[in-house]
Amino acid sequence: MSRLGAKVDPHTLFQIANPLALAGWLLLAAAPLAPRLADLVSGLVIPVALSLLYAGAMLAFGAGAEGGFDSLQNVMLLFTSPGIALAGWVHFLAFDLFIGAWQVRTARREGIVHLLVLPCLVLTFLLGPVGLLLFLAIRLVRNRSLPFRGEA
Repeated sequence: MSRLGAKVDPHTLFQIANPLALAGWLLLAAAPLAPRLADLVSGLVIPVALSLLYAGAMLAFGAGAEGGFDSLQNVMLLFTSPGIALAGWVHFLAFDLFIGAWQVRTARREGIVHLLVLPCLVLTFLLGPVGLLLFLAIRLVRNRSLPFRGEA
């Protein structure tokens, strides 16, 4: 563990990251009431803050961690470290929220009713890729075309 890692408690950072991400999800759920605020906070500010927390956790705890990414056994060993488990969790929080914000923006732009997006958001929050699949399926059915047309 690095000197910084010795001074930073992963459990405390976990207690900061979770409510921050939850605030972003609640804002996405209420996005029709304040779309610009939801886009800014849930789609940019909170994911950037979580990404910075992730980078800091990796710097603080990554150097001394056992394991690696070359086998399932090494990944499992890697995540036995509280600091690396924190980093992995924050990674999920940041990316899932970013995808949820993308879903809300895309639905708004394509005229998909927000009530149809809410189950996608819940599933993206809880099961990441499952929520993304549901949202892509809704887009496919609604648009009757590939879900990525006209996107940069």
